[in-house]
Amino acid sequence: MRNCLFILSLVFTLTAMSQELNCNLVVNAQQTGNENVQIFKTLEKQLQEFINNTKWTNRTIAPQERINASMVINIDDYNSDTFQASIQVQSSRPVFNSSYESPVYNFNDRDFNFQYLEFQNLNYSATQFESNLVSVLAFHVYMILGMNADTFERNGGQTHYEQARTIIGYSQQNNGKGWEPPTGGDQTRSALLDNIMSSTYKEYREVLYNYHRTGLDNMHENPKKGKEIISNTLESFQTMNSRRPNSFILRVFFDAKADEIEEMFTDGPSVDITKLITTLSKIAPMHVSKWRNIDF
Repeated sequence: MRNCLFILSLVFTLTAMSQELNCNLVVNAQQTGNENVQIFKTLEKQLQEFINNTKWTNRTIAPQERINASMVINIDDYNSDTFQASIQVQSSRPVFNSSYESPVYNFNDRDFNFQYLEFQNLNYSATQFESNLVSVLAFHVYMILGMNADTFERNGGQTHYEQARTIIGYSQQNNGKGWEPPTGGDQTRSALLDNIMSSTYKEYREVLYNYHRTGLDNMHENPKKGKEIISNTLESFQTMNSRRPNSFILRVFFDAKADEIEEMFTDGPSVDITKLITTLSKIAPMHVSKWRNIDF
């Protein structure tokens, strides 16, 4: 009996150390007027288990290393097994020597139509299409993993982005919305990954690393220096913006970071923000009201 308990405990420990995400997933069906229909509750439970219990990489992950994330699926309409929806995906990463979690990924994916039968099996394949439901969720998982890795190591997310590209490749064959190759001005999954992996926007991933690893993670030792590093890091977006003004990937970055930047430079030790405000107003004008609030 004691041996059985030990084996069960070992299995549980290994399982707990194998998954990468701690994701809170919500299915919001209020728009349909039938939010209490059982299928939505079943879908939410199945997807929550699918995201959190799937082993997405070969790494061994301790429970405290799991990435905190959230996904909110908004169902606009449904008919039998066909659903029209959108999904808001967010993730964060811990800041060294603090209890603070810094937002990293914030993406509103409007092209999320899928088919689902209650209690159907949800299986992910790294190499072949299973369903649009699974493909979209898996794509965002690998974007979360990639961006998170980029904040800890220069270009650390490359393997994850390459898997996201594989998912795009086999999902495009199903002709679903959001997978089509970018044609300019798109705000789709394909456009997002294309931007991240393009040399045109090479500063983006460098900023992810410097902002978090050399800036935020060192603020516990010297908050003023950390803020100065982050300010200088954001300045490097000027080069990218001059090359391709008002890019999609810049909007994605500031959708995640605008509130944090506003709070960071309005509090704590004072640093010269004159140049920073000018830069932010130029490269992220959609958040200009936040930049005007920075008056520390």
